[in-house]
Parts: sequence; structure tokens; C-alpha cells
Amino acid sequence: MKLWESYDRGLIHSATRLVVPPMATQSGDDGFPGARTVGHYTRLAANSGVGLLFTEHSYIVRQGKADPWQLGFETDDVVPYQRRLTEAVHKVHPGILFFAQISHAGVNTSEAVTGEELVSASVLAGQGGISRALTIPEIRELEGKFADAALRVKASGYDGVEIHSAHGYLLNQFYSPLTNDRHDEYGVDSIRNRTRFLIETVAAVRKAVGPDFPIAVRLGGSDYMEGGSTVEDGAAASALLEQAGVDLIDLSGGLCMYMRPGHREAGWFSDMSRAVKERVRTPVILTGGVRTPEEAEALLEEGAADFIGVGRAMLQNPAWGLHK
Repeated sequence: MKLWESYDRGLIHSATRLVVPPMATQSGDDGFPGARTVGHYTRLAANSGVGLLFTEHSYIVRQGKADPWQLGFETDDVVPYQRRLTEAVHKVHPGILFFAQISHAGVNTSEAVTGEELVSASVLAGQGGISRALTIPEIRELEGKFADAALRVKASGYDGVEIHSAHGYLLNQFYSPLTNDRHDEYGVDSIRNRTRFLIETVAAVRKAVGPDFPIAVRLGGSDYMEGGSTVEDGAAASALLEQAGVDLIDLSGGLCMYMRPGHREAGWFSDMSRAVKERVRTPVILTGGVRTPEEAEALLEEGAADFIGVGRAMLQNPAWGLHK
């Protein structure tokens, strides 16, 4: 089966095409991973069929913390604790690729969690309050904070870093026309402007981690909502990410989160992944609704993606697919 074949291109060297995508455990203790966090990821890593395992999103600064139990990469203090996690995972599965995802929630949090005012691309009303629009100097500062966090990811022993630009988080708030009403160089008037914050963040991260450390982006390529970002936007954004030197494009939903309204079929974002595959050579991950190895195999054989993410089914059965 293609699912169990290796992938070897650029900086991505994976033993299989099976991916465990980021899924929140809310197991952090003031940003630090503890025993429950280690237990969760080592259970998933014990599946010898997994080629690539992502951590849940981790905040880069307190201002972008999504919930009280989220993991973080805000300070150097987390590195020894994160290294215990990476060492445990690599001990269980020496050949696995283990990536950490870093994020900023933007308006998708509350002052009760962060202790700070909410910020976003624009003035937005969220469940936790109303955001103010970031200034350009603040955007540049946050690009540096992403880079600092990525350097801590590398120091912690991870095999790569993923920048979270999906599910209505800050970078996705700049990307979506539904949450960006700016008309400056980071504004809604062009796909290049809407992705500028993300592309500049990729450049800052690359400068920090060097040329040989893989960078993935989780792209919420389409909102699947009236007036929101489209599949065509996702393909165009992916082409810009390829030009920026991203090593892996991990596709998901935008403001619709990780679900697609009205769809329950395996690979419910496959219309987007196919459009992206037509535009780029960068490897693409497709996640959403895959329950069986046969469904994953069919999507790979159809050329819908290079890797298949399996989330909830893997949580229910960490030995998923081992009957191969």
C-alpha cells in the first residue's frame, strides 16, 4: 500500500505517509508539558506505522494563549521539559518525525486567559471580547516572537516546526476576508497582502532555525463560507508558501475550523488539496474524516495528497492501521 511507502524529498524524510495531526490535549501546566503530555504522545508514537507526529498548538507569547492548559514556547525555561518529551517519543519510535506546532490565538481567546488585551487583524468581536487591530510594528515584533519560539522548538530536539495559520487563529485572521478589513500592506485587497504576515513569519523562522530544519505551515486554505477565503485562495497561498521555501503544507479549514459543513466523507478537504497539488511540488498533507487505511490509500492513489492525517480515529485506537 502507498500509505506505508516512504517519502523522501527535500528536508522531508518520512518512513510512511501516515500523519497524526495536531490535536489539543489541554495537558499543559503553565505552558510546560508534564507526565500526561508525555504519556499521550508516546502512546501515539508507539504506532510503528506513523511517519509524522505533530504536537498540539503551543503559544508563542502569553498574549496569544488560547486556553489555560495550552502548551507554550514563550521562554527558554520550557526547553528542558520539551526535550524530555522529544526524547521519550524518539525512544519509543526512533524513526518518527516529531514536529511542534506554534501559534498565536489572536481574538480567539479571552483576557481572562491571557491577562492582556485581545489583538487581531482588525477590530473583531470574539467570544472572549473585542480585539484591536495590530499595528505594523507590532506585526513585525510578533514575527520575531514566532522565530524565537521556533528556535526553542529546534533546541528541544524536535525534527521540525509547524506554523499554525488555520482554524481562525491570528495568522488565519489576516488571511480570511471575513476577519480582515485592513487596506494597508497586510490588508484584504490581495492574496499577497492577506498572506504577508504569514510569509514574513516563515522568513523570520527560516532565518532563526537555519536552512536544514524543516518548516511546515498548517494552512486554513478555505473558510467554506460566503464571503470567506476560497479553495482558489488556498492554492494561490500555497504557491506563495512554496516560493517562501516552506517544506510541507498541511491543509485544513479556515474559520470553519477542522470540519467542513455538510461533509462527512473521507478527505473532506480533498477539493482544496487537489487544487493545491496542481500548483505546487511541496508535499501536501490532507486531514479530515479518514477512518480506515483503505480510505487513506484511496486518497493517496487518487493523488489528492502526499500524506494523510488521521486524527480522531487514532485517538480512539492508537494502534490504528497496524494490522497492515
